Amino acid sequence: MAIKFTDEMKELVNKALADQAPCFVTTASAKGEPGIGLRGSVMVFDDNHIAWWERAKRDGLQHIQENPRIVVMYRNTKPEVRKTWKIYASAKVYESGPIREQVMGRTVAAELGQDPERKGVAVVAEVDLITQGNNLLQAKDGFKLPDWVIPTPPPPPAPAAPPAQAAPAR
Repeated sequence: MAIKFTDEMKELVNKALADQAPCFVTTASAKGEPGIGLRGSVMVFDDNHIAWWERAKRDGLQHIQENPRIVVMYRNTKPEVRKTWKIYASAKVYESGPIREQVMGRTVAAELGQDPERKGVAVVAEVDLITQGNNLLQAKDGFKLPDWVIPTPPPPPAPAAPPAQAAPAR
């Protein structure tokens, strides 16, 4: 299956900061040193990419430059939402150019306001896998699933229509 964010995922991730549910971004250095941080500007960039404006430029950015594998976790515990998704991806940093400008242009004002000199960079990540708990929601074609992922079974086939009945002879 190909990755394609659902309309619900797009809506919830894109308004995560407004919902007081900023996403967690986890990274690891080349040596395996973990890092985690909240990112209020995480957005669904397109059907199979997630992005954010990286204004802090701390260890997470250095980790991404050493090791592009990341996990972004969306978690909203409000009773009307109650969703948690883990988005596994490979990230790339854009320090200049049109992609940086697109991400900056789509970054929520509350986050961009924290970077008045616009010294941040764009991070765009190609999504490999989306899970909810241990359940697989989506995976990129050809991506080898980790052993702990429980593939979601395909829906059962639709019941066959009953055979047409012949009209009784008279």
